[in-house]
Amino acid sequence: MKTSTKVISTILAILLVGGGVFCYFKFYFVLGEGVKAGELNQIVYKGWVWKTYEGRLIQTGFRGSKQGSGIQSNEFNFSVVDKAVADSLMRCSGKMVELKYKEYNGMLPWRGMQRYVVYQILSISDSGGATEIPLIMSGEEI
Repeated sequence: MKTSTKVISTILAILLVGGGVFCYFKFYFVLGEGVKAGELNQIVYKGWVWKTYEGRLIQTGFRGSKQGSGIQSNEFNFSVVDKAVADSLMRCSGKMVELKYKEYNGMLPWRGMQRYVVYQILSISDSGGATEIPLIMSGEEI
């Protein structure tokens, strides 16, 4: 009787430790850190149960000769945990930004809907290609 109880408790302890290690590497281990730059398309505060800040960055670039020529754009979807960072980004829609992020193996609902979590803004600048449209009233510029 005592032997079977010992075996069951040992197996249970191994499963518990294994589950803990799996959860750590899946949801809390930082797989990579980096910087992304591009035009901030949007940042929204949304969610059914856990409201999180979700954003989208548009990165433009040129295609190499193997893939053809021309301009391509890539989207970088990310989540923001820090409210101060999210509030700053909400005032920067349409501007060029550089963002520091962490990449995780899995997402947690209270951390956001993306594997990439932005935690710092490095720089903000006006979009280089943006032009201002003058307001014209009765044939004259104002």
